[in-house]
Amino acid sequence: MVEETKTNQSYKSLKIIQTAPHSRVFNLCLNRPSRHNALSLDFFTEFPQALSSLDLNPDVSVIILSGAGRHFCSGIDLQVLNSSSAEFPSSDRGRVGEKLRRDIKFFQDAVTAIERCRKPVIAAVQGACVGGGIDIITACDIRYCSADALFSVKEVDLAITADLGTLQRLPGIVGFGKAMELALTGRRFSGLEAKEMGLISKVFESKEAMEEGVKAVAEGIAGKSPLAVTGTKAVLLRSRDMSVDQGLDYVATWNSGVLLSDDLKEAISAQTHKRKPLFAKL
Repeated sequence: MVEETKTNQSYKSLKIIQTAPHSRVFNLCLNRPSRHNALSLDFFTEFPQALSSLDLNPDVSVIILSGAGRHFCSGIDLQVLNSSSAEFPSSDRGRVGEKLRRDIKFFQDAVTAIERCRKPVIAAVQGACVGGGIDIITACDIRYCSADALFSVKEVDLAITADLGTLQRLPGIVGFGKAMELALTGRRFSGLEAKEMGLISKVFESKEAMEEGVKAVAEGIAGKSPLAVTGTKAVLLRSRDMSVDQGLDYVATWNSGVLLSDDLKEAISAQTHKRKPLFAKL
């Protein structure tokens, strides 16, 4: 990962790196290694802004989400929880509750920004991925980890009901029963167990091997039609909450708008002439 973008000076909790010159794969890195990338208040403002900037950048086709240092993410910064609990001097429980609900929705929106992003987001996890880290990776499109990765749905041990997306997204990934067990116990589980349950697609021997492997996957996706890639992500996410008939109707509507494209012509031509296709930016 060689070229750091000029916009990083505006981020306190993140950095954006182009993985190679002229590559359409960019790395969005959680960048608080001294705090094991705990999620600060800055993160919840900056993360959706960074994703939006990458989404709107025509030079970006795929985003790799990683963590600086030894760990991917140690969860929400406890200082955020302390400041939230100390922020409400009012004795009016109704107003206190209404403000707290708005804060939670704000935090949720930062994580959901991963799904709003048209470009695929691939999680590359090393070390600890707990609490808010699970919220983040369950919103990602593909997840990989290194052999040292450890996971935990930790909120129950902090007297919190996980509220940033894990309880909504994890059951659809690993199954309802397994998600219930992980969320109620808060136990740690390894990358190999995460792969067995379907949370992780592949476990790499080391962080370095993971970075190379994930980059290869990302470059492969980046070489495909951006219309097809963004459409596939959008249709899969929408179909998750639909019946089969509703999902089929949705994809028919989607393809009626974008199927007849220059990308289709280029893909057919490349197949015919046995060459690599070259698609325009999106």
